[in-house]
Amino acid sequence: MLSTSEQYTVDQWMGCSTAHVQSGRLSHVVHPSIVDDFLGLQSAAAGEGINLQIASSFRDFDRQLAIWNAKASGERSLLDDDGHVLNFEDLNDWQRVQAILRWSALPGSSRHHWGCDLDIYDAAAMPKGYQLQLTPQEYSPDGLFSRLIEWLPDALPRFAFYRPYAQDSGGTAPEAWHISHRPTAEAILRCVSSADLQANLKARTDMRLLDTVLAHWDDVEQRYLQPAWQ
Repeated sequence: MLSTSEQYTVDQWMGCSTAHVQSGRLSHVVHPSIVDDFLGLQSAAAGEGINLQIASSFRDFDRQLAIWNAKASGERSLLDDDGHVLNFEDLNDWQRVQAILRWSALPGSSRHHWGCDLDIYDAAAMPKGYQLQLTPQEYSPDGLFSRLIEWLPDALPRFAFYRPYAQDSGGTAPEAWHISHRPTAEAILRCVSSADLQANLKARTDMRLLDTVLAHWDDVEQRYLQPAWQ
């Protein structure tokens, strides 16, 4: 396994390789460097009556591409800033790309490719039979996971985690449920490259709306890539 001081290949940070991740004590595929800190965070949460669990961890390129293509074809709903469903037919291709990028990362650019980013929830707060949605409403001050959200700001730094999507940058929507292991993410961020991502995407023939993405690359980079890669 690579340590956080080593270099990460394009295939690794783009989610096309699993050499940097493993499945073990967390029963989720993650970067091994995050395991002890997450277990510490989880234990601290339990002391507060919070059953901290992982909804999503490592996601490879093909999975991100499937999500993208489903939204780009209208098979999955596109949402506005408030999470309301948009009419797919009312949007041109660039508007569709922007709607996708508001809630889903460009394949190859997702922080979930790195194995150090997690979507989390409080299982203790969920009624029996409840289906987790990962929506802003669930994590709002009066939402299902309000206690978790109140507790996280002080707890995350103690275990080297932070929330990269805590603020609305005008591109990707805030995600209160998304946490990142800072030292691992910072090591990977030294290797990511917009130019390498663009070059690799140009070789794809199975990504919908790719021509539109490439035609607006400067805007995509400024609004969606750079804020996500901080």
